[in-house]
Amino acid sequence: MDRKPFFDTVRRMLGRPFRQSEVKAMDDVLDHHPEHSHQDSAPCAPHYPVSGKIGPDGVALIKRFEGCAKKRADGMVEAYPDPGTGGDPWTIGWGATGKDRFSGGRIVRGTVWTQDQCDARLEEDLVRYAKDVERTLGDAPTSQAQFDALVSFHYNTGAIGKATLTRKHKAGDFAGAAREFDRWCYAGGRVMKGLVRRRAAESALYRSG
Repeated sequence: MDRKPFFDTVRRMLGRPFRQSEVKAMDDVLDHHPEHSHQDSAPCAPHYPVSGKIGPDGVALIKRFEGCAKKRADGMVEAYPDPGTGGDPWTIGWGATGKDRFSGGRIVRGTVWTQDQCDARLEEDLVRYAKDVERTLGDAPTSQAQFDALVSFHYNTGAIGKATLTRKHKAGDFAGAAREFDRWCYAGGRVMKGLVRRRAAESALYRSG
């Protein structure tokens, strides 16, 4: 099989040159393809998410647990306090905190956005958080499901750069990494039922890939 057309196509989809580890991973997959093997089945090598973008399963998980709370009768969405502290950081829309680029300043008590603004902020944040995860993982073999779960985790915790689960994932200990999600269910020193459910969903998505 002439692999050059295949590699050229994938390279164009990525929009960047391959990393050496990516070439090896794809070679391993092709080497174990039934066309090149007499075995009935062969393990597939881990693969990489396309261009470091979060997939629809990851977006759906984030939206399910973040929600777009505090929607008023007039259709506007207002900020609400952190459930763990009862105050800062104030959150609005799909879990947005920090700077308020629409009105200036920071997201605080009394901040109000339209639904379109909430959706636009989510899209921007997902690009940023996905890039954080991609940069942190480097060339570690990662499936799309694993990548989506890690982006959701990072979106909620901001901890992709320091979490033990990241180190275990990069070391190839996927089972160990999946178990680490459950440790991140505290807010304000208390176990939060919502975080327990979210971490379980992220772990399940991570394992599915």
